[in-house]
Amino acid sequence: MNIKDKNLYYIGGVVRDEILGKPSFDTDLTYRGNAIDFAKTIPDIEILQINEPFGTVRIKSGGKEFDIASTRTETYPRKGHLPEVDKIGCSLKEDVMRRDFTINALAKSTLTGEIIDYTNGLEDIKNKTLRILYDTSFIDDPTRIVRRLKFAVRFGFDSDEHTRKLQNDYLDNINYDMSYKRLKKELVETFNLNKREAFEKFIKQRIYKLVAPVDFTLPEYDFENLIKMNLSNISQSNIWIIYVGLLPDISNLPLTKAENKIIEEFKKLKSTIFNNDFEICKAFNAAPIESVIMYSTVNHKTAEKYLTKLKNIKLTLNGKDLQNLGIAPNAKYRECFDYILKTKIPNPQMTKADELKLAKEFFNLS
Repeated sequence: MNIKDKNLYYIGGVVRDEILGKPSFDTDLTYRGNAIDFAKTIPDIEILQINEPFGTVRIKSGGKEFDIASTRTETYPRKGHLPEVDKIGCSLKEDVMRRDFTINALAKSTLTGEIIDYTNGLEDIKNKTLRILYDTSFIDDPTRIVRRLKFAVRFGFDSDEHTRKLQNDYLDNINYDMSYKRLKKELVETFNLNKREAFEKFIKQRIYKLVAPVDFTLPEYDFENLIKMNLSNISQSNIWIIYVGLLPDISNLPLTKAENKIIEEFKKLKSTIFNNDFEICKAFNAAPIESVIMYSTVNHKTAEKYLTKLKNIKLTLNGKDLQNLGIAPNAKYRECFDYILKTKIPNPQMTKADELKLAKEFFNLS
C-alpha cells in the first residue's frame, strides 16, 4: 500500500511475519487517532466497511483490501466476551498494551519504516518466546490460550514460565461464560494447520477443557498423514473438526450443519461392528471422509483399508444400464447394486460386462 502518514503504522502480525521472513495472511494498520476520519481524507480509495464503536475501517486501494484500526484502549466488563472501547485515539503505546503477545505488539511506521517496540517483542522473536502483555490477559480473553498454541506450532516458539503459569492457573478455574464463536474461530485456524503437534499440546496441556469440562486422552493413532493423503476429498475448512470433534462434548461450539453431520456419522461408525469388507464399504461410503478419518482413532487398520483400497472400488453399472436391460426403476435396484458390489470387492478387476452379467443373474434374465 502506498499510503503513508506519520500517524499510520503497520501493526501486529504483518510486522512479526516480515521479521520472521514469513508470508503474512493479513495486512493490518493502526492510525494514531481516529482511523475512520483519516480514511475519509485518503484520495483514490474505496471505503468498504466502517465499525464506529471500535473505530475501524476497511478500505480498498490498488485492488487490495486493508483494515485500519484507530488506536484505542479497552476493558472487559464481561470476561471472555468482546471488550468495550474506552477511548478512541489514544497513544500508540496504550494501544499495543491491550494486545495478546509481545510478538504481536510491534508497529512499523508507514512513513519511515521504523519499528516501534514497547514490549521487547523483537527480543522475544529472537528468543522464540511467547509472552503475554499483562497478567489478566487470559481471564479477559481465554481464546488467547488457543492463539498461543497456534503461534507455538506455526513458529516453533515456546511460552515463558510466567505465561505458562498464568495459562495453567486459568485452566484450573475456567469461566465457561465465554464467546464460543470466537473460541471456534481460533480452533479452526489452529487445527486447519493439520499438525499432530498442535493436537498433542492441546490435550496434554489441558487446553481442550476450554471447550467443555470433560476428560479426554490423546489417541495413540496419528492420523495427520491420512488427512494429507486424502486432502483432495477434504474441505480445507473441515480439517479442524477431525481433531476437535474427537472430544466427548463440543456442543458449546456453534457448528454448521455439515460439521454436525461429520460428528454424527463418526459416532455412528464408532458404535457399529463390521463383519466384512462389504459392510465397511456400505457404511463408510455413506459417511463424510472426515468421519472415516476420525474413525481411524478407533480402528486405524479398518479406516486405512477403506481409504487406500475399498474406497476405490466403484461400480461402473448405473440405473440407466438397468433400464436398458428392460428393468423399470424400483427398490430392487439398490439390492442389485449391493449384490454386484459384494462380488466386486474381492474381484476389483471386474469389468462393466461382468457387472452386467451379474445384474442379469440377479434379475433372472437370460
